[in-house]
Amino acid sequence: MFLLFNNIIIALLPFIPKFIIKLISNRYIAGVNDSEVLYVTKKINQMNLSVTIDILGEHTTKLEEAKTISENYIKLYKNIRDKDLDCNISLKPSHIGSDINYDVYNSNLINIHNESINCNNFLRLDMENSKLTDLTIKSFKERYKINNNIGTVIQAYLFRSLNDINNLKEGMNIRLCKGIYNESSKIALKEPAEVNNNYLTLLKAAFNKKVYVGIATHDIDLINEALRIITDMKVDKNYFEFQVLYGVPMGNMINYLLNKQYKVRVYVPYGNSWYDYSIRRLRENPNISKYIIKNLFKRNFYK
Repeated sequence: MFLLFNNIIIALLPFIPKFIIKLISNRYIAGVNDSEVLYVTKKINQMNLSVTIDILGEHTTKLEEAKTISENYIKLYKNIRDKDLDCNISLKPSHIGSDINYDVYNSNLINIHNESINCNNFLRLDMENSKLTDLTIKSFKERYKINNNIGTVIQAYLFRSLNDINNLKEGMNIRLCKGIYNESSKIALKEPAEVNNNYLTLLKAAFNKKVYVGIATHDIDLINEALRIITDMKVDKNYFEFQVLYGVPMGNMINYLLNKQYKVRVYVPYGNSWYDYSIRRLRENPNISKYIIKNLFKRNFYK
């Protein structure tokens, strides 16, 4: 039944009016320009929540576009500093040129990372599909040697992820997520229960390595299991934070975590590419559509 529903969603995507996609995306995307996302960031900070900003877009193929996006990230760092916001930046390698060639990507990454250092801030390299996993981890480790204010993402559904964590150094910083791309069963777990179990295995491994973990999930049961591990392992609060996506309903969990004095960071995407982003996400993972329909009319916690 779910497979049939997903196939129907994919088939209908080209015929869904743009205004309907915009209605859906408004819940999860904090505007189209810098001023809008910075305004949302300030409001979120006033709720005692941290933020990470992501400019929507990926798989850039034009040299000038990759440069412009990189300059936008550099400008964002300056604005975050000048407005004294509790906010860092997450970016996708393919957005700043990895699909063009490594040299273009690496040059843009160096410029952005240098600005993050100048602004005493932090940079997260987001993880995309498995074709970019090696490149992302490689460039993360190269830039970490320059300054440790950089982190990356580990995806729990990939078989390789435990080995990737074991190859990290003490003090490195990761976001641990389940993974949303439709990967082959040859390289990735497909059953939700198996992904959850591996997530907890990876979390324990990261804590044992004294790696800082952004515990990124909206699965309440998984969060509760993570809290149990934190208690059992007596993990210091300085070694983790919880991360959630802007607009996703979390019930009372965010307030619960804040009351426990745990750091919670909200991942806030924005930008002109909201339509392409929304369509691509639905096409890559049509399961998201069921979640969106279920939560479309629930109040946005951050508004």
